Amino acid sequence: MKTALTIAGSDSSGGAGIQADIKTTTANGVFAMSAVTALTAQNTTGVTDIFETTPKFLSEQLDAVFTDIYPDAVKIGMVSSAELIATISERLRFYKAKHIVVDPVMVATSGAKLLRDDAVAALTAELLPLAEVLTPNIPEAEILAGMTITDAADMEAAARIISEKYGCAVLCKGGHQINDADDLLWQGGTGKWFRGKRIHNPNTHGTGCTLSSAIASNLAKGYDLDTSVERAKAYISGALAAMLDLGKGSGPMDHMFELKGEFVQ
Repeated sequence: MKTALTIAGSDSSGGAGIQADIKTTTANGVFAMSAVTALTAQNTTGVTDIFETTPKFLSEQLDAVFTDIYPDAVKIGMVSSAELIATISERLRFYKAKHIVVDPVMVATSGAKLLRDDAVAALTAELLPLAEVLTPNIPEAEILAGMTITDAADMEAAARIISEKYGCAVLCKGGHQINDADDLLWQGGTGKWFRGKRIHNPNTHGTGCTLSSAIASNLAKGYDLDTSVERAKAYISGALAAMLDLGKGSGPMDHMFELKGEFVQ
């Protein structure tokens, strides 16, 4: 069985963060491991508190994983401090980690800024250059490219700038009133559009975590990046189309919509 490591924060309500990553990885047939960057008290209506892991303990978690079950892919989600980013970068370089997918969690869908300025600087200087692919949403792509994005042509320009700047592929995620869930993958100097049909489901908690984890899972299984993105988009469409409805706010998707067998009954 192939393996994948998620480095991210914990979501106590189970819809995003490492909980979403572990469910996604498992649903995609890959063994999931985790290194927790922070504990959060959150649910479908918002985050009420964050308890950050120390750099030393995060380093210990990474050592424990890499020295025993070496991951075939690594997904990195929310990391809120420059010190933790430095720890992750140093350990991934030390262990020569492969197939690194970075979801640069900088701006919430609501537009709220999630990272301090020093953490943004550390993320761009130390972590992004290690990535095989970045998966920014529109507001994050605007920050990374230093430009405003209002249409598909802007998405292409921003993705090219980010790819050239950090030397990696970029999956610029659509939505945000730009298009109908179409994503753009830019790699090797060319762009490829992955068309998606918008699913009218208000419960989208954890979509970014889920998509990046699904890409990492497919890379772990040996698929190329194009195929990994295509399969990840198909998976997240199925999870949204299952129309799970939990919680009082923007609820989680049904990560296990394809789960079958006697123990499910």
